Amino acid sequence: MVLLLAATLFSISAIGCAVSGSFTTLVLYRLIGGMGVGIASMLSPMYISEISPPDLRGRLVALYQFSITLGILCSFFVNARLLDRSAEGLLDNEVLQLIFKDEVWRAMLGMETIPALLFFFLLTTIPKSPRWLVVKGQIQKASRILGRIVGPESAASEIEEIIETISVEKRSLKMVLEPGIKMAVFIGVSLAVLQQFTGIDAVIYYGPKILEQAGFGLSEALGGQVIIGFINMAFTVLAILTIDKFGRKPLLITGTAGMLISLAAIGLLFALDMAEGILLLSFILVFIACFAFSLGPVVWVILSEIYPNRIRGRAMSIATLGVWIGTSIIGQTIPISLENLGPALTFWIFALFCIPTIYIGARLVPETKGKTLEEIERYWLKYKKQPEP
Repeated sequence: MVLLLAATLFSISAIGCAVSGSFTTLVLYRLIGGMGVGIASMLSPMYISEISPPDLRGRLVALYQFSITLGILCSFFVNARLLDRSAEGLLDNEVLQLIFKDEVWRAMLGMETIPALLFFFLLTTIPKSPRWLVVKGQIQKASRILGRIVGPESAASEIEEIIETISVEKRSLKMVLEPGIKMAVFIGVSLAVLQQFTGIDAVIYYGPKILEQAGFGLSEALGGQVIIGFINMAFTVLAILTIDKFGRKPLLITGTAGMLISLAAIGLLFALDMAEGILLLSFILVFIACFAFSLGPVVWVILSEIYPNRIRGRAMSIATLGVWIGTSIIGQTIPISLENLGPALTFWIFALFCIPTIYIGARLVPETKGKTLEEIERYWLKYKKQPEP
């Protein structure tokens, strides 16, 4: 029901942005959309983890990140297409002329209505979370839903485990004070915040502005964003295919190191007044590719695995809050930074944030590949000092 509320907020935001009559109302409708984003980004991965068979949970969490990159790519493509169509001037209706030509940004924001309504109606076809049903005492209904997913026998044992876990979670607040659990929470929140501070949203949100500053026209800049979105999606697929083969730590460290190098190079190009054409776009694409197979999906996979069962919900909520705090800070400061510090220094600051990310990945994050959730939990409960990499 709360996800349905999120879909409703998305729809209200999209329609309101398209027809807003002032800057104030535009911001208001964007804030309504932001509420929907906050709800969906917290509940969607949690719902996926609660409804998924244990042996598919990690891959499905990575697919959650893939679906985000696919949505970003679609939005880039739609925006670029709307911009091209706005130049044709074939509309007779005054309202359509305003939305699709004179102020084409209205159409770009209004197009969100389509996926928002699709999200709403598809939500009506999925079952409620078995865990939530058990909490509400609807054991039989939860058993039927799990039976369709994992089979009747596995469903029975999983229901018992859910009941036991829920009874333990009510007494689990003191667990957060244990050394290993505090370290797990620190790692999760740090990676969630650093995921944003390394600059991914600067490229996703303000890519056209950055490319325009490098000499691209607006149409060319949006076309470059389509390429960026495609690379983002393609390399997320690479992460899905390799994360269980090579492990979480190698992808995290290698990808972040590549991000550090590419960010430093982008800043250098702007500093030397050489940020133009294919050279700049190439380094931006290298940065996107490195993020897409490392910090993007790997952080969400680590967050879904690293916490003990008894505090996973609380810890995930804290880490997700960290993601959106980082996103909010970056979203508010990037325009100011680009205007006052310039692109060169802005990208070098992003590069600096890659350094603690590499350190945390190398020294603090345990490798969770091939380990059961119970093994990971025992690791943290036995944790007394900084683990070896």
